[in-house]
Amino acid sequence: MAHFDFPLDELESYRPALPEPDDFDAFWQQTLAQQEGFGLAATFDPVPNGLATIDTFDVTFAGYGGHPVRGWFHLPVTRTGPLPVVVEFLGYGSGRGAPHEIRLWADAGYAHFVMDTRGQGADTPDPDPASGDIAAPGFLTRGVLDPLRYYYRRLYTDAVRAVAAARTHPDVDPARVVVTGTSQGGGIALAAAGLVPDLVAAMPDVPFLCHFPRATTITDMPPYDEVTRFVKRHREHAATVARTMAYFDGATLARRANAPTLFSVGLMDRICPPSTVYAAFNHYGAQWDVDQSDKQIQVYPFNDHEGGGTAHEVVKLEWLADQLESSV
Repeated sequence: MAHFDFPLDELESYRPALPEPDDFDAFWQQTLAQQEGFGLAATFDPVPNGLATIDTFDVTFAGYGGHPVRGWFHLPVTRTGPLPVVVEFLGYGSGRGAPHEIRLWADAGYAHFVMDTRGQGADTPDPDPASGDIAAPGFLTRGVLDPLRYYYRRLYTDAVRAVAAARTHPDVDPARVVVTGTSQGGGIALAAAGLVPDLVAAMPDVPFLCHFPRATTITDMPPYDEVTRFVKRHREHAATVARTMAYFDGATLARRANAPTLFSVGLMDRICPPSTVYAAFNHYGAQWDVDQSDKQIQVYPFNDHEGGGTAHEVVKLEWLADQLESSV
């Protein structure tokens, strides 16, 4: 394994032009407005988790199209007053798992909402309007010939509604909501940060779903190879695929984010190449003129897609505590 992307000094200034459809903002405004007819209908049912320090609740809320989306909601057993909540999104092919699996932020004293991923986990199906369309195996090309039918339109909408659902719990301080995730979860966190204007922090780790034009040409690793395999077979659809994906690019959505952010990047990451992560980081907050002091990126020069792993969790815990203290 070796460095294969731009040198670090070039990455730090890498701010590529992003192909942005003229109706990008209208597309997302209309998408989210269409969901307002579906009540959140969020339920929090206590479940046993075998843990002495955390209470866990089985969550169901209405996501895109009113479809039921599942999650785990964790709270410290000992708690006083409304808590900040960390809403976490999951990596490609991952679901919420067992109640005790993902609980770092509850261990740290926060409310912690883990959103299941439609069609990828075992608990949230994806009613797919494009199920008869041509696609490569996986999720990246499901409905890719029409942005209205594209898989990530549903998933990003779920993420926005997960934030809203988390805010309804009486033990949550709705003014202190944080989003985070790794890989696909990091890309979803960026989408949520770009579509929800009043988050207190965003922590995307080695984010996937960023700067699609470069990602799909610089790496042949999955999942990005799903797109190249699709276009290799269906050459006549290359321009249509590019246009659809432009509505869902994490780097473009990051431009619209305004919360303080902490990214991470592995400079040997072949799955989410460093230049795609820096494209999102360097564009982050551009439409709001977010202060550079509110943007940090933790660089792991010799790491692949694992990024900083548990060492980065320590960085995140310290950074978030500082952010929340300064936001009071």
